[in-house]
Amino acid sequence: MQDWLPAQLHASPLCEQALTHRSASGTNYERLEFLGDALLGFVIGEWLYRQFPKASEGDLSRLRAALVKRETLASIAREHRLGDHLRLGTGELKSGGYRRDSILADTVEALIGAHYLVLGDDATRDFVLTLYGNRLRELPSAESLKDPKTRLQEFLQSRGLPLPEYTLLETRGEDHRQTFRIACRLKAYDLDVEAIGTSRRKAEQATAESALAQLQAMGAIS
Repeated sequence: MQDWLPAQLHASPLCEQALTHRSASGTNYERLEFLGDALLGFVIGEWLYRQFPKASEGDLSRLRAALVKRETLASIAREHRLGDHLRLGTGELKSGGYRRDSILADTVEALIGAHYLVLGDDATRDFVLTLYGNRLRELPSAESLKDPKTRLQEFLQSRGLPLPEYTLLETRGEDHRQTFRIACRLKAYDLDVEAIGTSRRKAEQATAESALAQLQAMGAIS
């Protein structure tokens, strides 16, 4: 870790605390993670605001969400082999906690919080942006981050067409393992599609994705 963490942070007791899960000690990373989460959102938000002066609030929010989500942070943690340095309780260690996205993501945020307390705001801003590296240079378009239901609705609205109608056709399984079958109807195109998901929301998103694919196949979407 000494090759990417500043020496002052590496030598600080806060570094060890940032790597300590609550299963290992009462003095753990949770408070630092709370602070780091707030700092991360601010640093990434400020960077996006300055980098994309013409982007809408919605676009900026989607880009920030993609950058600070658990999966992104866990990926950063794996790049730096943070899992090898975590202090975990016996149970978490046996269950593979050092590989778990949630723990890895929390640890990155805790290190950001510790970095701020040791080195201050300007250095922490640079630290965060360095951690993200190519992820900032290779951002997807904000449009591509919109979920299928939003993209389908905006497509229809832009053409003054009726909005999609979603209907629950069937629910199967026990309460904790249900599946939902949803139909989506597009009146303007006389198009009906169905999909199944483990939640109603996921099923609706799947039908919207299928509807978009069919509209593209029809040539309605370029």
